[in-house]
Amino acid sequence: MMKYFWSILIIVFALISCKSDDESLQRIDQVMNIYMKSNTNADLLNAKKSGSYTAYSVNDMLGDRDISPVSIPLKMRPDSTFYMEYISGAKRRKLDSAGTMYYSRMRLTLSRNVNNAPENTFDTLEIRYRNSLEVFQVSQVLYNRKLMFSKEAGEANSINEVTIVK
Repeated sequence: MMKYFWSILIIVFALISCKSDDESLQRIDQVMNIYMKSNTNADLLNAKKSGSYTAYSVNDMLGDRDISPVSIPLKMRPDSTFYMEYISGAKRRKLDSAGTMYYSRMRLTLSRNVNNAPENTFDTLEIRYRNSLEVFQVSQVLYNRKLMFSKEAGEANSINEVTIVK
């Protein structure tokens, strides 16, 4: 009888120790919807509109090789506005020695036709992340070294909408 008691006691302790604690999980907030527009064109990612980009590619500047493509799919909202959805894929490096700030840097190659000739534009997208025990989140987005998006520590997790005006 005593061995059953100890067996049941061990099983109960095992179950209690497996209890999940939602407070101990780190929240991750890194999804970004990137919109591009100009003063004359509200959607530079809609290839059907004149003056818009017809194609794009993204390369991880911190990648292991010179050519380290990053997949950023093009999506469309119900109002037919196109955006690039960045979830992850680029390497991150520490921005500070404490390990509370990280960054990713990518080169965007944007293509369009000007006077029936292809024209490429090369831009840089840098994403800065804030890391703490509670949350890993996007804190800033720089486009060609200009601040386009900023989020204060402690703001709610959400899909981060970044609008780039070119």
